[in-house]
Amino acid sequence: MAAQEAAGTWPTGAGPQIPQELPILPLRGSVLFPNVILPILVGQEKTIRLVEEAVIGHRIIGVVALKTREVEDPRPEDFFPVGTAAVIAKMIKLPDGTINIMAQGLERIRLTEITHTDPYFRAAIELQPDTGERDKEVEALMVNLRRLFQQVVELSPYLPPELAILALNIEEGALADMIASNLNLAVEEKQEILQIMEIKPRLRRITEILTHQLEALELSQKIQTQVKAGMDKAQREYYLREQLKAIQEELGEGDERTQEAEELRRRIDETPLPDEVREVVLRELGRFSRMPPAAAEYSVVRTYLDWLIELPWLKGTEDRLDIPAAEQILNQDHYDLEKVKKRILEYLAVRKLKKDMKGPILCFVGPPGVGKTSLGHSIAAALGRKFIRMSLGGIRDEAEIRGHRRTYVGALPGRIIQGIRKGGSNNPVFMLDEVDKIGADFRGDPSSALLEVLDPEQNVSFSDHYLEIPFDLSRVMFIATANILDPIPPALRDRMEVLELPGYTESEKLQIAKRYLIPKEIDAHGLTVAHLTITDDALRKIINAYTREAGVRNLEREIATICRAVAKEVSEGRTDPANVTVEDLHPLLGPIKFFSEVAERTAQPGVAIGLAWTPTGGDIIFVEATKMPGKGNLILTGHLGEVMKESAAAALSAVRSRSQALGLPEDFFLKQDIHVHVPAAAIPKDGPSAGITMYTALLSLVRGRPVQSGVAMTGEITLRGQVLQVGGIKEKALAAKRAGLTTVLLPDRNAKDLEDLPEEVRQGLEFKFISSVDEIPTIALAPEEALLPHEGR
Repeated sequence: MAAQEAAGTWPTGAGPQIPQELPILPLRGSVLFPNVILPILVGQEKTIRLVEEAVIGHRIIGVVALKTREVEDPRPEDFFPVGTAAVIAKMIKLPDGTINIMAQGLERIRLTEITHTDPYFRAAIELQPDTGERDKEVEALMVNLRRLFQQVVELSPYLPPELAILALNIEEGALADMIASNLNLAVEEKQEILQIMEIKPRLRRITEILTHQLEALELSQKIQTQVKAGMDKAQREYYLREQLKAIQEELGEGDERTQEAEELRRRIDETPLPDEVREVVLRELGRFSRMPPAAAEYSVVRTYLDWLIELPWLKGTEDRLDIPAAEQILNQDHYDLEKVKKRILEYLAVRKLKKDMKGPILCFVGPPGVGKTSLGHSIAAALGRKFIRMSLGGIRDEAEIRGHRRTYVGALPGRIIQGIRKGGSNNPVFMLDEVDKIGADFRGDPSSALLEVLDPEQNVSFSDHYLEIPFDLSRVMFIATANILDPIPPALRDRMEVLELPGYTESEKLQIAKRYLIPKEIDAHGLTVAHLTITDDALRKIINAYTREAGVRNLEREIATICRAVAKEVSEGRTDPANVTVEDLHPLLGPIKFFSEVAERTAQPGVAIGLAWTPTGGDIIFVEATKMPGKGNLILTGHLGEVMKESAAAALSAVRSRSQALGLPEDFFLKQDIHVHVPAAAIPKDGPSAGITMYTALLSLVRGRPVQSGVAMTGEITLRGQVLQVGGIKEKALAAKRAGLTTVLLPDRNAKDLEDLPEEVRQGLEFKFISSVDEIPTIALAPEEALLPHEGR
């Protein structure tokens, strides 16, 4: 037994003897190496008893690291097999009942058998001394290890410099143990080094670990140096800026400018901007901060910065993609207009499936008062977007669209960018009103500037002369409105999807008045539905006898007149509700403004009714022809355009070419002057579609047979008597319906246009299609027995 105990003593014989069985102290989160002092906090009841009994005895314990730090009640299988025999150099009892000990490592040990588990662990051990001889490789490893450790100590913020000096005085395996205990390593790595008994492999392993540590520390120092350099630069700029501010204050200048520059910088930091815009803004801000307030360009740069900061470069509204809700909004605001509503709902459906689709370019074409502008408001409400309206009527300067360059005094961006800023969104519904009334002069052509705005392939980078930075308009939904398409340049018209809004029928106007106009005007005049009601018959009378229009603007004015009269009576004390009937219209609105004069004006030969298209919708015209003794001249009156004059000449030639078939004397046209007149002479008239009407009036004149009552016609004729296709059939049919006509003659090639006519319009109108003027006598003229004698027959 004595020989065995002697084998476990220090080699010098100066240290304490190590028994073959030791109490085992489990150690969490750390490893104790030989020749190293480690403070250990003991708090569990078992370990406190272990320490107290060890201090009373030989003070030597076995310290073994736990494999898992989280284990609360360790078991033998939770121990690493190799630990360290240690002597308790110092013990301090703390007020909370725990014990703090200083354990000094003596020798590596291996647990061979757990002999006791209660009241604390005891185990039989074997000493594990260092093995291997000291040769030149070991010496080289030690020299390299000391050099690496010195570099690590210099770079590491948590290792004291004294450790590098201490490493110079430690030899072989103890050097590796000291370095491993002071490095910030995981428990597994430290335990791996503890379990290496041979000196040479232990030195190699700790060299590898030190090399990795050194690389990490060098990289960390490089990053820290870069960060510090950046911070030093920022601090230097701040210091210089504060010095500059102090100098300016001493000179009595720059206070206001400095405050403005700081305010602008704060706004720039708070505003989301694209990178290229932020770069320009910061560059201009630098110029502004160095510029004295008295400089001529000071206010120019300040205004420019305000525009760049306040534009919604990245700010937009989220589309409301609820199609039933959008359809409900459109139906609440507008009656009929099914084609337009369908197109908007289709756009919403596609937008729901493809989030990044570009906004459509729509163009609403129709007469005044049919709801083109108000439809834009409804579309914006249905989409949940901002609404911006820009009137283009009378614009002649290209700068209104593209803006002025900043070199001009009072320069501003164009009205497109102004509207975007006012709306505060980069995806509004933008209405370009009256696009057909744009002018052009020496200042440029605004319609040409609109080509880029209304092209989805180009407006993604719309260039405004003032901004000089491309602005993305591809998310904007542009809607243009026009009364007629002809004045719009073909290139601009090609970029837009045209949706026609024709005039309303009588029943549509009646529904619009009841659903929208009357409630709107009652509210606008401070009344309620209890104060005023208007019968349907009275509304029909207003529509037919007091207004004659394609839209409902004049109808709204007449309803407003009635509301004003009722409001006057209510303010004077009237309490009973006013029910407006047909008999009440004359006192309220005055005498009837429009009469049906079709029957009396077509009773005589030589008068025919034509259908015309106008910018305000369809209308009827009367063509009158008369003959008088003369020399075969053709007289045209009624403010006719060149095309209409040529149609009259072609109609006369077509009639003269049929003189023999019509039974006219050979010299009939040589002795007669023909006068063709279109009444309402103050109104300019032009177009080829009155050709068939003029032919019918001339035919009625020379045959002495009046045109049948209730017959109207439209179509272009050739010299050979063919009837050619014309446009505006829907508007012309509505005009015939309003005028109370019953039969409409159309070119046979216009039969396809009847598909767009509402069923209500087709009811009560008989459409007859002709391809030649030779069909007119049997279709349009009165029967043969109504023939009147005339001179020369």
